[in-house]
Amino acid sequence: MQAFTQLNGLVAPLDRANVDTDAIIPKQFLKSIKRSGFGPNAFDEWRYLDHGEPGMDNSKRPLNPDFVLNQTRYQGASILLTRENFGCGSSREHAPWALEDNGFRVVISSSFADIFFNNCFKNGMLPIVLSAEIVEGLFKEVESSVGYQLNVDLDAQSVTTPGGKAYVFEVDAVRKHNLLNGLDEIDLTMQQQDKIKAFEIKHRQTQPWLFN
Repeated sequence: MQAFTQLNGLVAPLDRANVDTDAIIPKQFLKSIKRSGFGPNAFDEWRYLDHGEPGMDNSKRPLNPDFVLNQTRYQGASILLTRENFGCGSSREHAPWALEDNGFRVVISSSFADIFFNNCFKNGMLPIVLSAEIVEGLFKEVESSVGYQLNVDLDAQSVTTPGGKAYVFEVDAVRKHNLLNGLDEIDLTMQQQDKIKAFEIKHRQTQPWLFN
């Protein structure tokens, strides 16, 4: 998993509440279990004017000019700013896969659905909870300033605006450690590899009939 330490990133404002995981990545794209390739279909039903299906050439599909992520000023954004209850709906892990493949490393909202929130950390993304008042202020600043960037510092647990105003966010200590060091659950397990091997050897010696 890619480590996350600090990010200076362009912000894209998705001014919608209760965005569910089917909106983030529609159900027809869930056939693959690879973690890559979902980016062009993130927010597919809002992003394109036609109906999307797996295998389509997305470069030839008609874009919805009114959808925020299609606007030139937000191309290359790595921070998604959105409203409350982001990631609600089904528990599909494809949702953070699609966002990350689209270039987002940080999502800022006033609240997240629990499973989506947990899945972000498992995939190297940082979901940040700030108050609704702060989020509202950030929306106003983003929309009034082309090229608006935020500095996100995980170690300091801070989000800093171009004007120098810093907002502190909370993050679980274990999740913070894992993200700073790029450790997912498999990596954490493999840190115990010597103990696992020792157990397997002892298990074979004490209960050999299980291996015949």
